Amino acid sequence: MSRWGYFARRLLLAVPVVLFGVTITFAIIRLGPLDPVAAILGPNTPPSQYARVEAQLGLNRPLWEQYIEYMVGLLTFDLGNSYVIQDNTKAMTLIVGHAPRTLWLGFWSVLIPLFIGIPLGFYAGLNPNTMGDYFASFGGIIWRAMPNFWLGVILYSVLSQSVTYSEMLTFGVVQFQWDAWIVTNNIGTPPPLNFYDPNGTELFTIGGTTISLFSFDWEVFVRAVKMVLPPAIVLGSASMGNEMRLGRTAVLETINSKYVETARAKGLSRQKIVWKHVFRNALIPLVPIILNEAFLLIGGSVIMEQIFAINGIGYLFFQAALQGDMPLVGSLMYIFILIIVFMNIFQDFLYTIIDPRVGYE
Repeated sequence: MSRWGYFARRLLLAVPVVLFGVTITFAIIRLGPLDPVAAILGPNTPPSQYARVEAQLGLNRPLWEQYIEYMVGLLTFDLGNSYVIQDNTKAMTLIVGHAPRTLWLGFWSVLIPLFIGIPLGFYAGLNPNTMGDYFASFGGIIWRAMPNFWLGVILYSVLSQSVTYSEMLTFGVVQFQWDAWIVTNNIGTPPPLNFYDPNGTELFTIGGTTISLFSFDWEVFVRAVKMVLPPAIVLGSASMGNEMRLGRTAVLETINSKYVETARAKGLSRQKIVWKHVFRNALIPLVPIILNEAFLLIGGSVIMEQIFAINGIGYLFFQAALQGDMPLVGSLMYIFILIIVFMNIFQDFLYTIIDPRVGYE
């Protein structure tokens, strides 16, 4: 079977998984405690008015009709309108409006563990039983042990309290202004993402056509990075510990394998052995850990966006579930299911690229 045939087969097998997931979501939403009519009108609503709104929303129809309409809407990406969050606003419009902040948070939440956890793990594996190994291993255990929700609340409290004063911390001859660096006066507000101008800076006009070069605001970009780093560190902390520990174990197992001993006996330099044989094979067990960041981002972003007021998809999902906005909850769950399923497919696809021994059967 070719690689693309394998990929097409995995896509076909993902269809029943997605259908099963959205069916369970529909059952939980429709049969659960959420009451969209009460969320719209309030708890003390006359029965006649309640029945009228229920009929307008189509909630008085048979459950199988609602299910068919729900599935057709999801499959055609007609996700319906919001009931409560923003009345008569398309759910897709709300999702697209909140998605950039979640993507910004997710980007840094994955990048930080990748460039901290994996290098530390590889360093510890290449230098076992040294002070650096002990330090990295202890740090990985600490990061892994701290719950994200607890660490997020503690970090938010520290950063929000430090805005009440501005002190200079002196390290030898270097002075570090904490407040100026971390931008604590903006903690608890959504990060600005308008650091580029799509229309650009006007250069010149030819025949009534304006030629522009897009402009980039570095000051806004740096502020956005500073504001997203605390929740990103918290969200990626567990993965950072996992990647560090598994990276160390993978390097130790790989460096003591027979093919590495053979390469060493043939006279290959340590640098070639490490980069060509050890690192590539040590990355194989890390692939699912890295790609499983999607699961962390979906579950953890709901908590972190609520604590740090990121106002992304996680915050939108929490508010929709809290206020009984059924179309919005169902639409977000559908998108979450698609992300998880396709990340699993991408994980299997990467296995076939990183490790040639993995077949397509």
